[in-house]
Amino acid sequence: MRPFVLFICILSIVSCNQRPQDDKKELLKTALGIHQNIITLDTHNDIDVKNFTDTLNYTQRLPTQVNLPKMEEGGLDVSWLIVYTGQDSLTETGYAKAKKNAMAKFEAIHRLCKEIAPDQIELALSSDDVRRIHQSGKKVAMIGVENAYPMGNDLNQFEHYHRLGARYISLAHNGHSQFSDSHTGEEDEIWLYNGLSDLGKEAVIEMNRLGIMIDVSHLSKQATDQILQFSQAPVIASHSSARALCPHSRNMDDESLKALKENGGVIQTVALGTYIDKEKSERRQDYMKEVYSGIADSLGVRWYEWNEFAGLSEQEKSEFLEYYPQIMSISNDIVKNRSDVPPDVDVEDFINHIDYMVSLIGVDHVGISSDFDGGGGIAGWSDASETLNITLELVKRGYTEEEISKLWSGNLLRVLDQVQQYAATQNIK
Repeated sequence: MRPFVLFICILSIVSCNQRPQDDKKELLKTALGIHQNIITLDTHNDIDVKNFTDTLNYTQRLPTQVNLPKMEEGGLDVSWLIVYTGQDSLTETGYAKAKKNAMAKFEAIHRLCKEIAPDQIELALSSDDVRRIHQSGKKVAMIGVENAYPMGNDLNQFEHYHRLGARYISLAHNGHSQFSDSHTGEEDEIWLYNGLSDLGKEAVIEMNRLGIMIDVSHLSKQATDQILQFSQAPVIASHSSARALCPHSRNMDDESLKALKENGGVIQTVALGTYIDKEKSERRQDYMKEVYSGIADSLGVRWYEWNEFAGLSEQEKSEFLEYYPQIMSISNDIVKNRSDVPPDVDVEDFINHIDYMVSLIGVDHVGISSDFDGGGGIAGWSDASETLNITLELVKRGYTEEEISKLWSGNLLRVLDQVQQYAATQNIK
């Protein structure tokens, strides 16, 4: 790609004033061609079941960061829709409440694909499904489970979730579960298991047996490293970034990244500002707090910071997530022309993490995720309609079409294939 651009520059030497604009057009043309040729896949998009009804759903251009019109506009082909459940008490009452939430989200995803928009989106269970559905012209849905907490102490639930379409599962979220310590233990140095519980170790074996990818994004470093040593199949981090560039407990350090490479897995770089550039994000957030709060108040809802989210009731969480996209959209419009607003974390900051991890562990072990509708979104990739901007920046950095294809979907689908191939050796249909 670089020699081609150089050639164009030489040809345009007689019209130097036009050269920068010509370069931009050529880069955009190249990026658009690549974007249309490959499969773009985002491993983490949260959902609210209220947006999966007959009257309000993803066929409409909702304020949500992800829906079918925005996927079409931005050329996002595959969305992993997330069955997320927040952490609660390790009790039968807590498990039962969480199970109800998880089942409602599974049902919502199936309703979208089978009843609401079967002509526009289809559920995929394998990489072959992804390619077939994409070739048909439809969008692709896949299911990831964020937090195995709703399963209680019943390992049979992993098979049930697999039958419902789950193709990756994380064993904890923001708080220690019955399966694993969470990354949140770094805040107070309180751990339940110093990694995985005995039940968590059994869960790793079960997910390997079933062909479910194990997601380590919210786990403690100890639990992550134990899984990387223990799993017989490759592992993913569905939405994390590089701790060397941003020292957040949700990110992976170099040691764990190198272990992930040895395991054959992939880290899906996440477009969430706090995990990309914590200081830059905090300066922006400190400025925006008053704006967000004012807009939320005008809509009759309360504004919460993400560090308060885990302590909210399910009703408070649902209400917050329902209004969050609208609050963000209105607030960003309000500050567009202000000269004093600190810059937001942007696409260039995001690709810096990809560059770093590709340099450290190789292009075969890095991917892309957004965490849209769950806190993600950066300047330039604020929703699915701006997905092309990621490909454009990768082209600017000199990545080839083959490399961009790997980053967008090839690496993740390769891991899914290997996980399912391992399961096949365990006589799993």
